[in-house]
Amino acid sequence: MGDIEKIAVIGAGIMGRGIAHVCALGGFDVIMQDVSEEFLRNSAAIISTNMQKGVDRKKLTPDQKVAVEAKLGLSTNLAEAVADADLVIEAIPEDLALKQETFKKIEPCCPRHTILATNTSSMSVTEIGAVVSDSGRTIGLHFFNPVHLMKLVEIISGLETTPETLAACEAACRRMGKETVRINEFPGFVTTRINAMIGNEAFTMLQEGLGSPEDIDRALKLGLNHPMGPFEMVDLVGLDTRLKILEYLHQTLGEKYRPAPLMVKYVKAGRLGRKVGRGVYEYGEKK
Repeated sequence: MGDIEKIAVIGAGIMGRGIAHVCALGGFDVIMQDVSEEFLRNSAAIISTNMQKGVDRKKLTPDQKVAVEAKLGLSTNLAEAVADADLVIEAIPEDLALKQETFKKIEPCCPRHTILATNTSSMSVTEIGAVVSDSGRTIGLHFFNPVHLMKLVEIISGLETTPETLAACEAACRRMGKETVRINEFPGFVTTRINAMIGNEAFTMLQEGLGSPEDIDRALKLGLNHPMGPFEMVDLVGLDTRLKILEYLHQTLGEKYRPAPLMVKYVKAGRLGRKVGRGVYEYGEKK
């Protein structure tokens, strides 16, 4: 297994475009793939906007921004996107069957040395990777939103993940400017389990009338030094995403992860967070 130089990111949503951004910033040649050409163009425009903010803050020079953008390609064709990739990072919704199907489609189209990574925040890397013939090259790379600002990547080895796969991914993440932690596979890993519990308890408090969303968020920010309140966080992540994670943790780890009924009600009402303009808070327009 050689050095990683070419990366394909599958999925151009909030996480996919963030991962593609930091990969290009790290000097990798990157292809971001999704089924919609318009969606890809919109995501590329957001990456450009975020990089311009870096230029405005003197974190990047204008020439560096141009060079980084030149590293990023777009494709609607999955087979072409992964054809010469050294690393593929899947960043699609938290649906086990969908992730497994994507891995099965990817494997025949890429070189035998290609590492297949999932950005899952809660699911079994072993189970996702079990559908490919060489599960030793599968791994979990859990990035955090917003990817270009958050320093951490949780690296999760599945049952068959080889030491060479782990080492190559650690080196790639360092090149992206990230810090890493090695996590033994278990549902929810570290950060997702704790964050899911905090967010779920916040919804239970709101349901009980303990305080307003603003006051609960303010209490955790000022009293516990959290950079974001739990409702600000869930609106950023997406209530539907958080609910899927809690449902999975409830199924795999037990009753303490049962989703708060109020969260379920918000999702049923279409209050999914900033991406649709309203979640716990109202934003007035899609973010």
